[in-house]
Amino acid sequence: MRVGTLLRRLIAEGQVTDPDSPKGRLLGAAARLFRQKGYSRTTVRDLAAEVGILSGSIFHHFANKDEILFGVMIEVVTAMEEMLKVSLAEATTTREKVRVLIDNELLFIHGKTGDAAAVLIYEWRALSEERQRQVLERRDNYYRLWNECLQQAHDEGLITVDPDCLRQLLHGAIVWTVHWYEADGEMSLEQLGEQVLNMALKGEP
Repeated sequence: MRVGTLLRRLIAEGQVTDPDSPKGRLLGAAARLFRQKGYSRTTVRDLAAEVGILSGSIFHHFANKDEILFGVMIEVVTAMEEMLKVSLAEATTTREKVRVLIDNELLFIHGKTGDAAAVLIYEWRALSEERQRQVLERRDNYYRLWNECLQQAHDEGLITVDPDCLRQLLHGAIVWTVHWYEADGEMSLEQLGEQVLNMALKGEP
């Protein structure tokens, strides 16, 4: 399933906001600014200026800045989890499933959701305690899919290291690619995914 198809389904189900709606544009602007300036240094006035509205208009959609941050995070982690579920269901071999893990992560880190994904990774501690719990619960569901797949790969002899350790190492390595990978460079995102896969699994493809 392509990301666009999944997004339309999630919008229809009310799990994520239409990015072209006023609320969706505000969430997109918030993700950009929270990533660029940091959550604590971004004001409601900054957000309003980014989308060209009055500061008070923001409160037609959100009660406060914490709710905006929560919206950015919960929607991207929901999309990540749902996309991974669908893609894993379409894979036929364990090797393909591991490739899906890697490609899904790269897609969300480097695609249109990159700002929101970065905010999820670096700013979750800024949330109120209850909203932290909700976001981390969803994030843990996403990681559970990783661990189940990597455990299967371990059971089949495709990997020899601890699955949870490998998941954390791969996640950290993929996140760090934003600092060196160039989309217009010699390596495509697909080729990068293949490199990560070959690093993770032993033996020939």
